[in-house]
Amino acid sequence: MATTKVGIREFREKLASYLLEAEQPLAITRHGDTVGYYIPARRKRTEADRAALKEAASRLQMALAAEGISEGEIVKDFQGWRRSSRK
Repeated sequence: MATTKVGIREFREKLASYLLEAEQPLAITRHGDTVGYYIPARRKRTEADRAALKEAASRLQMALAAEGISEGEIVKDFQGWRRSSRK
């Protein structure tokens, strides 16, 4: 498997995208010397995975609408729960 070289500053600046999107190992370099490696462990989602997630989101929206619950109410309830659980 091929390794792509990435400078440490670039790796740090784009960390989130590398963590979520990298498909091959990265050699992290500093002044041209390799200081470490990042080997992605996350698999790419398939079209079937995406379709299942979209279907689940659609069903959730229908269930919320049927009960007359808004997303804002869920967020407010969750925030209240978090505040109470921290105490």
